[in-house]
Amino acid sequence: MLPVIGITTYGPSEHALSTALYDRLTITPTLYVESVRRAGAIAVLLPPDEHLYPGVLDRLDGIVFTGGTDIDPALYGGNQAHPEIKVLDPARDAAEHDGMRAAIGRDDMPILCICRGLQVLNVACGGTLTEHVPDLGNGDIHRDEVGGWALHDISVEPSSALAAAMQADKVNTTSGHHQAVRDLGTGLSVTARAPDGVVEAVEYTDHSWCVAVQWHPEITTDRDPTQQNLFDELVRRAVRPG
Repeated sequence: MLPVIGITTYGPSEHALSTALYDRLTITPTLYVESVRRAGAIAVLLPPDEHLYPGVLDRLDGIVFTGGTDIDPALYGGNQAHPEIKVLDPARDAAEHDGMRAAIGRDDMPILCICRGLQVLNVACGGTLTEHVPDLGNGDIHRDEVGGWALHDISVEPSSALAAAMQADKVNTTSGHHQAVRDLGTGLSVTARAPDGVVEAVEYTDHSWCVAVQWHPEITTDRDPTQQNLFDELVRRAVRPG
């Protein structure tokens, strides 16, 4: 049987999308699903639910914590009044914080965290975030002039699980974030940085495979093997003996 990979979704307050028949939708970008399927696994969507993770992790072989809206600064002692904070989703914050703690407590559960997912991991481990990267005074290479996708290179620690998975220690990445790691959480190590010094990847050291990236590999998995390799490695590790 193919391994089953859980993929977190947007929260109920995060995107105001509707159809003629429904005023709220539980969604995630299809590119995550396609990347998991391309790696040879079944994708299962995980909507925000604080009661979900204790039971569902037993039925998953791996998990992807996806990108999305800002984490409530109250969860890391940050500035809730910062004018650049985007719409918050308390249900997603609560569910993913608890879900992350549960997942990293399972050494047999390979974990890939993407953009917001990296930030959830850092906050769940007691770390903090910079509310708005341009406030650091080094410009903003992580978004284009209208806040959309931007391409930039990163340098990866050659001995890291990230470099081993991508089979590269210098890659060109697609970013769209305006927040980043400030204080590193307990048990995490930095494994990649952008040219401006912003943390681009971390790993949870006391786990068989928990890799977190600040960029969006799913955007280019169909044409960049280094990015698809992240999903391939997640799925490879999700295949259990027997």
